[in-house]
Amino acid sequence: MKYTNSELPNGESHDAKQRQLDNYRVNNFGTQMTTNQSVKVSGDEQSLKAGVRGPTLLEDFHLREKITHFDHERIPERVVHARGYAAHGEFVLHKCMKKYTSAKFLQGAGTKTPLFTRFSNVAGSKGSSDTARDVRGFAVKFYTEEGNYDLVGNNMPVFFIQDAIKFPDLIHATKPEPHNEIPQASTAHDTFWDFVANNQESAHMIMWLMSDRGIPTNFRKMEGFGVHTFRLVNSEGIAHFVKFHWKPKLGMHSLVWDEAQQISGKDPDFQRRDLWENINAGSFPEYDLGVQLIPEDDQFMFDFDILDATKLWPEEIVSVEIIGTMTLNRNVDNVFAETEQVAFHPGNVVPGIDFTNDPLLQGRLFSYLDTQLLRLGGPNFAEIPINRPVCPFHNNQRDGFSRQRIDVGQVSYHKNSLADNTPSTTPADQGGYEHYQEKVEGHVIRAGSPSFDDHFSQARLFWNSMAPYEKQHIIDAFSFEVGKVQSQSVRQQVVDMFCNVDSGLSAAIATAVGVKRPECTPATSEAASPALSMKNTTFVPETLKVAVLIGDGFDSTAIGNAVRSLRNAGVTVDIISERIGSVKGRGGKTAVANQTFITASPVLYDSLFVGGGTSGNAAEFNSYMRNYIEEAWKHFKPIAFTNDGSRHIPMTSVQEGPGIIVEKKQSDVSQAYINALAKQRFWHRSIYK
Repeated sequence: MKYTNSELPNGESHDAKQRQLDNYRVNNFGTQMTTNQSVKVSGDEQSLKAGVRGPTLLEDFHLREKITHFDHERIPERVVHARGYAAHGEFVLHKCMKKYTSAKFLQGAGTKTPLFTRFSNVAGSKGSSDTARDVRGFAVKFYTEEGNYDLVGNNMPVFFIQDAIKFPDLIHATKPEPHNEIPQASTAHDTFWDFVANNQESAHMIMWLMSDRGIPTNFRKMEGFGVHTFRLVNSEGIAHFVKFHWKPKLGMHSLVWDEAQQISGKDPDFQRRDLWENINAGSFPEYDLGVQLIPEDDQFMFDFDILDATKLWPEEIVSVEIIGTMTLNRNVDNVFAETEQVAFHPGNVVPGIDFTNDPLLQGRLFSYLDTQLLRLGGPNFAEIPINRPVCPFHNNQRDGFSRQRIDVGQVSYHKNSLADNTPSTTPADQGGYEHYQEKVEGHVIRAGSPSFDDHFSQARLFWNSMAPYEKQHIIDAFSFEVGKVQSQSVRQQVVDMFCNVDSGLSAAIATAVGVKRPECTPATSEAASPALSMKNTTFVPETLKVAVLIGDGFDSTAIGNAVRSLRNAGVTVDIISERIGSVKGRGGKTAVANQTFITASPVLYDSLFVGGGTSGNAAEFNSYMRNYIEEAWKHFKPIAFTNDGSRHIPMTSVQEGPGIIVEKKQSDVSQAYINALAKQRFWHRSIYK
């Protein structure tokens, strides 16, 4: 096989490319897949189950070997979710859930449970940037009186794949390409989109990732989801299927893509810094915990399979019931000891919470424990302080790396008479954990349920639910990501695939990435779910960050009043000038600038308040002012001007209208500006309203 010049976009010589291909062919082309023991594999897409909707079987040696190898591919940082940040807090239950679960921390309204929450990026390494387009992890460890319960999820309610056996393939495709270790923390490359085009169950998740949800403003303003379908089981043994939701009190808000890229260079720690600074300032992030519940007898009532992790339960069909609130109120004392050593595991449950036969969840129940064994050096990671339950634990497990507890006595087995059979088991009616007694029957089979086969209906539902500007952001994200793909064949496959979601979407991507527009069959469903659009979120000014821009001779009365009223509204204020320290205003009054035009950047703030003033170098001062204003304007942010500061408007592209406030009086800032701050973005500046 020979290459033509058109197939060598990077300028490689024919001989070099041919050697690379020949080497790959020798090792891979034409071969048959086997296990590491050279046993030929009959299927690599589905785990072994008891019936097509049954639980995954431990005897699936191919699944266990594949995931075990994947779990141990990176040391010492996490294979995924390596870049993370965390905080301590508490959960307060508002509504008794005794009707649905026997879990004690969900029984009495007002019950407080300490917890630890870690947010993370999935794809990048520990040293990557916070603001990359990516899924964000949202993992919560509840230290309950019955033991630790881990709710390990993401900021998106669905996932790329339906079966855990494909998880190593997904991450291999997502990570930097192995031949050159490029690109870092980005899915804008060939292997990821090749995986997407050839594993079309990912369509729904891709719509979420390409939307504004993929670049949240910060951890305080993004939702969290348990992703999987779990079970709640009450004391009478009655079960309900459940999905968990975290809803931020500050609403859901996102960055603009250009803004996210700039922040990545200006402050790669932007989101972790935001969490740290707000908790230190007493602006504690809060999230309501909601549940969606489906009685066991109703599981087949829907046009999707409730066990399919690539599907959500639309809130208009299954409402979200708020049952409590999480508050993050204390930063970590040591990032390594706490954030890095915390070990989450979806298999850490307490009585009253159980699993389902979701094949992605079933594989996670094995994988998380396995990966902690390598990453934390052995089986005793539960003894690390951040992982320790608040209630004592007793068992016959002994020794191993990093054992901290000094066990005494001669007995380390069950059953025994020498220690009066202690530690002893606890009957279920006295608090012992008992798995839900679901009837399981079926042939041992490597296959998926036909009820998982619809890959595009909910992707279309998501698209239909977006506001026009949100749709344009999705098109722009596809255009950037797929536009980075070198293979024309892969670009065409992606465009053809999303023809199944929306013809306009696929046509727009095709035009942007230079491939043929496919002939799409018009969509038959216009169903939408308003809950999926971020335009319907909460809008408040609290905890927003405003940059006040001043120079010598600024109107000190107007600026003093503005800073006071902004802080009274819960807004954080930075004063920015040419130099750090005192800046003289009119009448001899001064203000203290804590940032300069160089050390700060407009992309690091939610809004600007332009106070005016002068400088010995007027040209440079005006240039800084103009650049700050232009950037904020371009990113749809509200901007306020004092009467003096408004002289900078004619130097810029700014046009008067909503979100542009000129404060002509010296009194406190107007309510119009506070309202504009709360709105945060003014999309009318785009043609996509």
